[in-house]
Amino acid sequence: MFMDFTVPVPVEKGKVFIKKVRGFRYVHYQYDSVYDPVKKYSNPKRTTIGKIDEKNPSRMFPNPNYYKFFPEEQLPELSSSGRSSCLKVGSYIIIKKIIHEYLLQPMIHDIIGKKYGLFLDLMAYAIICENNAGQYYPDYAYNHPLFTEGMKIYSDASVSDFLRSITVGDSVSFLNAWNEKQDHREKIYISYDSTNKKSQAGDIDCIEVGHSKSGIPDTIFNYSIAYDRNNRVPLFYEQYPGSITDITQLQQMIEKAKSFGYRNVGFILDRGYFCKENIHYMDDNGYSFIIMMKGMKSLVKEIVKEVSGTFEKTWSDRIREYSVNGMTVERKLFPSDEKNRYFHIYYSDYKAASEKDDLAQMLDQMEDWMKDHQGEDVELSKTYSYYYDLVYWHGKKGEQKFMYGIPREAVIEENLGLCGYFVIITSEKMTASEALLLYKSRDDSEKLFRGDKSYLGNRSNRTYSSESFRSKIFIEFAALIVRNKIYTSLTEKMKEDGKKNYMTVPAAIRELEKIEMIRYGNGVYKLDHALSKTQKHILSAFDIDANYMKKELGSLSIELEAVEKNGKKSDND
Repeated sequence: MFMDFTVPVPVEKGKVFIKKVRGFRYVHYQYDSVYDPVKKYSNPKRTTIGKIDEKNPSRMFPNPNYYKFFPEEQLPELSSSGRSSCLKVGSYIIIKKIIHEYLLQPMIHDIIGKKYGLFLDLMAYAIICENNAGQYYPDYAYNHPLFTEGMKIYSDASVSDFLRSITVGDSVSFLNAWNEKQDHREKIYISYDSTNKKSQAGDIDCIEVGHSKSGIPDTIFNYSIAYDRNNRVPLFYEQYPGSITDITQLQQMIEKAKSFGYRNVGFILDRGYFCKENIHYMDDNGYSFIIMMKGMKSLVKEIVKEVSGTFEKTWSDRIREYSVNGMTVERKLFPSDEKNRYFHIYYSDYKAASEKDDLAQMLDQMEDWMKDHQGEDVELSKTYSYYYDLVYWHGKKGEQKFMYGIPREAVIEENLGLCGYFVIITSEKMTASEALLLYKSRDDSEKLFRGDKSYLGNRSNRTYSSESFRSKIFIEFAALIVRNKIYTSLTEKMKEDGKKNYMTVPAAIRELEKIEMIRYGNGVYKLDHALSKTQKHILSAFDIDANYMKKELGSLSIELEAVEKNGKKSDND
């Protein structure tokens, strides 16, 4: 894609070449050469960076590669009238409505200042295009309405400058303002979870080598979100170095929750946060918790054995929503506890069959491995010695060779007997059904993470400065607030009308992007065609009917007409 403005043709002897193709002259840049030792000459590596302006051959229309190899060159900002005659407006209208309902526009304006519109546009760009790469923003702005004053289209260089101008204080101010408007009086449960993201970034203090979710060491940073499962909104986020583990970060999050004024809350946590120090820290600060037990520790194992056979087949203990049976036992979690906790034990036939099959396959693989390495000088892991008595041959000179493993049948049978069970611990008294339903409400926050990494283009971060890095995370979170509202609105609508394939967020946005306004000969943008039945159904999830749409499209048409007139006036001047 070539820009609709020109820049001087670079002058670098031996690196810039002009090549004519089908009547057009293209500018190629040689960025490297690779020596071929067989043919004994170098092969140049070239790429197109622009197209010659035939009216002024000393200038060219650049493409994104130009800025890649000439980053010091500032691209001009596009004129406000330089936009498509066909604008996609459907997604923009629902995003605008959510921004208005959440009062995000005045909030961002007070923090960012006169360029608050560009912040909102970058949010919308992330949601609609599922991308966070600044170099493609002008393409989005070309065929979408904008929140920026005068619908000004900024170049990717201007976007980069804007990202660098946002400070840490701006993001803190937003989180303070956003959390201040939440209702602190009602009892809520905060689902807290974290993930890590790869980074292709340069010298950024938050990027460190750590273990990603795949278990492979990589350059990553950690990112966590606190989510109000009662009101179904993200509350705040944290970014911290990749080497810091989830279990150690929880106490910092609790301090942050306190600073935002959350007192009457409980935390819903997965097994990665389970440790004695975290449990006591929540106690000391007066917070309740719901946490999945990490593995089958000795205390839980004994409780499961104690109740085994008493509830698994009992109809009254069945939790219909998740096809499991459950019961509750009151015990102390740690000897140092001053009060009892509530252990909710669950059993699932499906989970039992799956886990037994997994265990059998693992043992088969271990036996095959031991057979293949019999007589070799190898040292097996603790997992092997847990399930097998390992026999080694020891030589007189201290050498040893692995011989074979004898299955520890009592251990294997014990673990097979524990298949299908899992345990949730709560600090407050509740039934097994209530505990499971609350814990499963974490699904919303997990979907939030999937939306952030998969649908906002944020699986990895591509910025090369700490300022831009933090700014992108800030914009991501604001976009996540809006996208989460789209998700919850569509979900509620499906509960009423039944599941529809087009009622997922990506599918709904693709359908809404088909709603277009066309600029006709008189310069006025009008709706190209009537709304389809599918589009009306999607819009109804946001309480948008025909009258609302007519009013919004009318206002947008007037605004675009003014933008076009001002653009032509500027061109004439």
